[in-house]
Amino acid sequence: MAPQRNAGANAEAELPEYAGHYRLESPLGSGGMGVVHLARSTSGLRLAVKVVHAEFARDPEFRGRFRQEVRAARKVSGAFTAPVVDADPEAERPWMATLFIPGPTLAEHVKRNGPMDSVQLRRLTAGLAEALRDIHRVGVVHRDLKPSNVLLAEDGPKVIDFGISRPKDSELRTETGKLIGTPPFMAPEQFRRPREVGPSADIFALGSVLVHAATGRGPFDSESPYVVAYQVVHDEPDLTGVPDDLAPLVRRCLAKEPDDRPSPDELMRELRSVAASYDTRAFIPAQRTGTDGSPHAHPGTGPGPADSGTGPDSGSGPRSGPGPDRGHDSPPGPEPERGAEGAGRPAARRRSGRTLLGAGALGLAVLGTLLWVRPPGDGTPAPGGSAARPSSAGAGAWEAAPFEEAGTPQCSFGAGRLLCALTGRVFALDADDGDLVWQRAVARTARSGPPVVSGGLVQPWLNRSRGLEALDPASGKSVWQQETVEYSRLDRAGDTLLLVRDDGTVTGVDGASGGTVWSRRIPGHAVPSFDSFPGDPLAYATSTSEDGASTRITAVDPRTGEVRWDARLAGTLKPVGTTGGSAVLASLDAVYRDTEALVRYTPGTREVRRVALSVPLEQSHGTVHGGVAYLVGSGGRLVAVDMGALRRRWSLETGAARSSSPVADGRHVYVTASDGRLLAVDARAGRLVGQTAPRLGDADRVAAALPEPVVADGRVHASAPDGTVFAVDARDPAGW
Repeated sequence: MAPQRNAGANAEAELPEYAGHYRLESPLGSGGMGVVHLARSTSGLRLAVKVVHAEFARDPEFRGRFRQEVRAARKVSGAFTAPVVDADPEAERPWMATLFIPGPTLAEHVKRNGPMDSVQLRRLTAGLAEALRDIHRVGVVHRDLKPSNVLLAEDGPKVIDFGISRPKDSELRTETGKLIGTPPFMAPEQFRRPREVGPSADIFALGSVLVHAATGRGPFDSESPYVVAYQVVHDEPDLTGVPDDLAPLVRRCLAKEPDDRPSPDELMRELRSVAASYDTRAFIPAQRTGTDGSPHAHPGTGPGPADSGTGPDSGSGPRSGPGPDRGHDSPPGPEPERGAEGAGRPAARRRSGRTLLGAGALGLAVLGTLLWVRPPGDGTPAPGGSAARPSSAGAGAWEAAPFEEAGTPQCSFGAGRLLCALTGRVFALDADDGDLVWQRAVARTARSGPPVVSGGLVQPWLNRSRGLEALDPASGKSVWQQETVEYSRLDRAGDTLLLVRDDGTVTGVDGASGGTVWSRRIPGHAVPSFDSFPGDPLAYATSTSEDGASTRITAVDPRTGEVRWDARLAGTLKPVGTTGGSAVLASLDAVYRDTEALVRYTPGTREVRRVALSVPLEQSHGTVHGGVAYLVGSGGRLVAVDMGALRRRWSLETGAARSSSPVADGRHVYVTASDGRLLAVDARAGRLVGQTAPRLGDADRVAAALPEPVVADGRVHASAPDGTVFAVDARDPAGW
């Protein structure tokens, strides 16, 4: 096919027709670094695709920065940004695709409609504070927050364009003599100490953005970037026109010293105190109408303005204008198809027909009703025999909050009970209705996670000072105890507990009796850790060489301690699961520990097969079910790889900035998000088919480990940061 051609000062002489598998339909904007296109996937999903100019594609330094942009955008991909769908930084013309988000930029909105009123301004402040909280939590500093990098979507503002952002610990530093950023929205330290820029610089930029939204100008205003730089470093900001109730907060954001600025969490707390009647409804920007009265699309772009500020002209002048006007000449976008919600579903759960948003935003309008129950005495059921209430999320659904304190319970299923651990206690819930059956205080352990059932008994995690104790799953009473002061680690494989000493000696303990079955060293492993998987009788010890060049994996029979097979494989590897007698391992980058590929090792033939991922996954967790490996990364990207056919099946941006390890049951893949949502994805098609309401509780708490969902008896059980445990119908995720 002939390539598209375009004319104009800022346009490419010759534009590609495809980026990867995505057809580029029309340019949304053009800048110094590249062109942002409206595009469609094979299934018809609308995307915004940023394609780098050919001249910069030949620049190794720029390619490095673009790889960093993709990495940063994927890390923060979630409810407050445009989720990354796909990218190829190594292509001849590097590109990145995100979900297309209809809506003008803040710069466009202020230019067309004038300054925001105080209600809109408070919503904007809260939305951007939440966005920066999530961005900073994953260790990213944006460094170029400005009105043209803020999209006003129906469910709130989205921060875009991570072209000059970087991880706080990045080795890719700002070069001496280069000014990177947009002067009217840069913090003083970006001019004085550009190599030491941290998250507080984004807070300063937020203050400048809010002044622009409230007044149509910045707090430091001049046509000369040099004068602006002097004002930012030395002068007090001009807050004339900023509402009186918000001016002190904005002034704190614009403090000259980074330590004097509030954190995003402090901003949200102070904002709540400023307006007790704060309206949490989403800001919906007014739509301009054409001559036929129909609304024009003002397409925001996920990758952001194509000029990301990293080229030779970066910092050559102020860039406080709206940037490329991505709405005037573009025809109205087609209405997205209605979702799969049933006609009888409540209106609040339906998706707006005018909006195509990331999956993480779908459930935020739904608030669940929680029942708080006082804890009963130790080892006794709740008053009235019930700690739960029915839920509307399908047949047999329920939700319970058995204890008053917040915190995310870690649960597993065993002996017909839902077994959970939370803040120094183990408790059991009736899996059918959520009733609290028993609870028992236990010592805090060095390793978090749910209780496990081994030998028919509940085995809380190892505590070196108080030993190991096995509990009766019916009553919570102690069955046996064992002193374990000399052991530093406990793993479970079937009905055997594997206790590891600091000197590397492994002891197999019968889970039913507590008796020692065997004790020995595992050849080739100094201090082994073991992985085991449902349906597989073996346990797998892995050790990686100091340089990360190779990994030794040893399959051990946990009942006898005998080695079944042993192999040394290239690369840094982490077991994910097993299928058909083969081990499936994640191949990690030796420096960043990102998952770059999946490896299938067949011990009978010693065959090693590798499936590369198109985009690495950071801090990935995985599982294998039915021959398919499912991996999820810290940015919420969920990938399915067929380990029999050795090819990727699908990839989905869930919109969850952090999520648990995935759990699969053949029909669906489930993950829990950090805000307490349970998400269900169609295992064959790779599309989100249902999610529950958020159950965040205390917004300032961040769970250290997110619990895996538990699938049992036709239900999916999950827990949330507000302390609730709940169950939903596994057959009907759309009804959650």
